[in-house]
Amino acid sequence: MDVSFGMLVALLSAAGLAGCAQRPAWDPRSLGDIVPPVFERTLVDGSGTLELRFDEPVSLVVETLLVEPPLAPPEVHAAGTSLFVAAAGQQRGAEYSLELTVEDTSGNTAALVTRFTGFNPEVPRLLINELTPRGSGDHPDLVELRALTGGDLAGVTLYQGTPSDWTDRLVFPSCRVAAGDFVLVHFRPDGGADERDETASKTESGGRGACATAWDFWVRGGQGLGGNNGVVSLYDRPGGSLLDGILYSNRTSESDSVYGGFGSAATLARARELVGDGGWIAATGSVRPEDAVSPEGSTATRSIARGSASADTNSREDWHVTPTRGATWGAINTDLRYEAPAARRDSTGDP
Repeated sequence: MDVSFGMLVALLSAAGLAGCAQRPAWDPRSLGDIVPPVFERTLVDGSGTLELRFDEPVSLVVETLLVEPPLAPPEVHAAGTSLFVAAAGQQRGAEYSLELTVEDTSGNTAALVTRFTGFNPEVPRLLINELTPRGSGDHPDLVELRALTGGDLAGVTLYQGTPSDWTDRLVFPSCRVAAGDFVLVHFRPDGGADERDETASKTESGGRGACATAWDFWVRGGQGLGGNNGVVSLYDRPGGSLLDGILYSNRTSESDSVYGGFGSAATLARARELVGDGGWIAATGSVRPEDAVSPEGSTATRSIARGSASADTNSREDWHVTPTRGATWGAINTDLRYEAPAARRDSTGDP
């Protein structure tokens, strides 16, 4: 039989396709699970036990757990996608690192290092009570806390920002406070030797702005608060549970077309985290600058403050700008409000 060139090509192509069809496609699932477990987050319960969460069930690789500074050998057990680590002898507010290796049911391993703060069973109820984000050289930026109950500040963390994104933070050392006490945090210290964190006496610290009727603490290297936009938040430990927060902004939803009017991705993200953690109310469901406290009118001596009763509705309604020299550090807040002067008028009385 005569076969043309075109017929020969067609026959060879058909034979090749037939051969390919007989070979099964390679399936990567044939190798089984080859992906190591992914660490998600660390939680601390009311007894100080750490819960390490993963994306799948895991177990501890024997003899890989290390705690620094050293603690008594922790007790470890796995449940579902969590690994629970009970470490006795934690010092309140102390920072520890935990190093370990885990494996999943297919034998894939993952090594990790996570940090945690020594468990404090006596965290007091605290509010952010007053602040000056527009301080001066003589009156630097301050944040005041008010203790509603007694307890120990150990590990309590004040952020300029939120746990996921912050500019400065202060992790408090152990300091016992009584109900009604005030705690003053200096966000722009001079760095002098007399700027001492007060843990035994309210008068042991010097420095610009130190207050004899409040516990003074200093954010080392702090450059101050944002003057126009910002979030200040308070948690019971680094990355722990929210105690209080404030959102302030002089912008509007129309300030720009991106970042919800806040002017930066960081401020928007911090505002969303504060709302998500239950520390602020967004009137329309999506947080906007209009939900925030306006810092307009505030100065180094005109603070942003709660009322004298320190009401807390997680909204701008709790706050006002005090009159000139109306800041009340280490004392009950004033209910007096700053009133902007009326527009100047000419000699005829016309605007």
